[in-house]
Order: sequence, then structure tokens, then C-alpha cells
Amino acid sequence: MGRLVLSSESTLPKDAGEASLVGRAWRPGLGPSVVRLREGRLEDVTAAFPTIRDLCEEADPAAALAAAKGEAFADLAAVLANTPEEGRDAAKPWLLAPIDLQAVKAAGVTFAVSMLERVIEERARGNADAAAAIRAEIVAMVGDDFAKLKPGSPQAMKLKETLIAQGAWSQYLEVGIGPDAEIFSKCQCMAAVGTGADAGLHPGSSWNNPEPEVVLAVSSAGKIVGATLGNDVNLRDFEGRSALLLSKAKDNNASCAIGPFLRLFDSRFTLDDVRKMRVDLVVEGEDGFRLEGFSTLSRISRDPADLVGQMIGPNHQYPDGAVLFLGTLFAPTEDRDTPGGGFTHKTDDIVTISAPQLGALVNRMRSSDQCAPWTFGVSHLLRNLAGRGLLRA
Repeated sequence: MGRLVLSSESTLPKDAGEASLVGRAWRPGLGPSVVRLREGRLEDVTAAFPTIRDLCEEADPAAALAAAKGEAFADLAAVLANTPEEGRDAAKPWLLAPIDLQAVKAAGVTFAVSMLERVIEERARGNADAAAAIRAEIVAMVGDDFAKLKPGSPQAMKLKETLIAQGAWSQYLEVGIGPDAEIFSKCQCMAAVGTGADAGLHPGSSWNNPEPEVVLAVSSAGKIVGATLGNDVNLRDFEGRSALLLSKAKDNNASCAIGPFLRLFDSRFTLDDVRKMRVDLVVEGEDGFRLEGFSTLSRISRDPADLVGQMIGPNHQYPDGAVLFLGTLFAPTEDRDTPGGGFTHKTDDIVTISAPQLGALVNRMRSSDQCAPWTFGVSHLLRNLAGRGLLRA
């Protein structure tokens, strides 16, 4: 039986003592604050950086964070214990998603296995019972080792022509092996939830799954400055019925989880570490069900820098920067209830997404209308910071 129990040891990266970790915490009586982790304590550095966005715009964010004057206000262990499952105490601080004003973007169909599953969703029209037969048919026709194909290459275009001739072409194969990546908006800025929070599933969905991913933080100049973990919660039935339902499949209350901290790039942690990172997933249900899986970024079809380049550049700017979900290799197909029915979430599932260098993001799954409503947006943040005298020209 899964329980939402967080500890410093399970939450932090293995080398937390050497990591440049920044996050956000809700401080009762003050509001959202930018925090630095130092020796197991959270230090408020909002006076130096009113937003995570401001920190990410620095020439060297990790060095700027280390040099900032901070106010220690809580032990991390106590903050992590303040979860909804235990009855969150509004008089005590808790962690928020470690981003604020950045646009929240996601790259889809960046791994061969997830590409195959998107094709299956499309052909099954959202019917989980039909997925197993369609999966076998497609693998028999074209195999499932698309990972060696470079998107947009002559070899990829030849495969595209073959599939079209066989009547098996799909819009998901287009973004999987074609020249243009799928980059979409996951949610509005300020809408993501952090570790320990309830994560949301649309109550109308009966076929859905977690998507464990690495999330890159990108400055307004397009510079990748750090990484964290994310759950790009997906409704397979909604998107399977029509790709035009992508926004409804992806953007619901509490359906975007990011955390626990943003690890800034420095001499000890770089984009090359992300390129070879393994991301693990564990789902534990109240029914005793347990699902394990993982993604290995070394198998991604498009390099993270290429994905960022397709997100931001001369054709599309983000003056407050952006964060980008890199996609997932993991697509759960294990039957949970009925043969051929595949996996879908149940209320109170505990989802743990982890990587040794980024720590663990842990959330309890609830219906979106049962999660805490999103009520604190950009306007509220600006008024809050103005009231605290923290806005600067």
C-alpha cells in the first residue's frame, strides 16, 4: 500500500552536499519564497532573487546562488513532512514547484517506445482494450527499434514513404522521425505543483499514466541553466480519441508536477550528465499494485539541446525563460486489472520519479477536482512581492 512519506534522504540527490539546489517554498505570512538548500536547512534568498526566473537570467546562476545572502528558516525534513496526506498544516511551510514565471513547455514523442505507444493510442481511438492487438500488429509490420533513426534523415524519410505506402503512417511518426519536434504547452506558468503535493487526473479519464521526465530550465537567451524532474501526466484516452484534445489530455488542475529542486549547472553537473541520465518510476497503489519502470536519456531520439533550439530562438521568444519536459521512454503496458487492459491510475496512487543526480519527485494521484485548486497566479505573485518590497527595476 502506497503512502506519501517524504524524507530528506529519499528526496535529495545522492551528492546533495555538492549540488547547487534552488527551489520555492510557501512561507505562511509571507508567501512564495525562493529558497536555497544548505546543510539540510532551507535558506530564503528571495531578497536577492524575487523569482527563480531572475536567478536563471544570471550569467552564472549557480555562482550567483552561492553568493546570495540567505535567511535560514526551516529544516528540510520538517517541510517535507507537511503533506496533504498527513493533513497539511497551513501554519507551516511546504515546498512548491521550483519554477515560477517561466513558460512550461514539453517535447513529445522523443523516444521510440513512446512514439509507438502514441501510434497505438491514435489507432485504438482511446480504447485501452484494443491496444494490445494493435501494438502486436504495428511491431510485426515495422519493428520497434526506431531509436537508431535520426529524425529528418534520409533513412527516416525513406521509412516514412514505406509506412505511407502500407497505410500505417501516423501524425505521431511525423514528429517522431520527421524534421520537426513536437513542442507543446504543458500548463500555464505558476500552475505546476511540487513534490509532496497531490497531482491531478481529469475525472473523465479512464486510461491514463504518469510520464517521468527530465525538465530543463532555459533562460530567455536560450541558455540551458539547470535540470529537475517532472511528471507530464497524460490522459491516453483523451489524446487517443483525437490529437486535437492534447490540451485537455495534458493541462488540467494539478496535472503538472515538477521538483523537488532545480539543480543548476556547474562544474559538477552539466548537460552531458543529463544526456546519460536514468530516470526511475515507481507507482504504488492502495490495491497493493506496484509498477516499476525507467527511462534512459541516452536513448532519446533528439538531443536535448536540439529540442531547446526548436522551442526558443529567432522564431519564438520567452522573455521570462522556459522549462522544457524532454519526453519519456517509459510507456506502461502492464495489465493492472483485466488482461489486455493495460495500466491506468487509481485514486491515491503514489508516484515516485527519481534520478540519482536530481533526487525524487513524489506525488499522490487524485481527481483534478479533488486537488487543491490553483488560485495563486502571476498577478498574485507580483502583488505579493510588491507588498514585501522585493520588486526592483
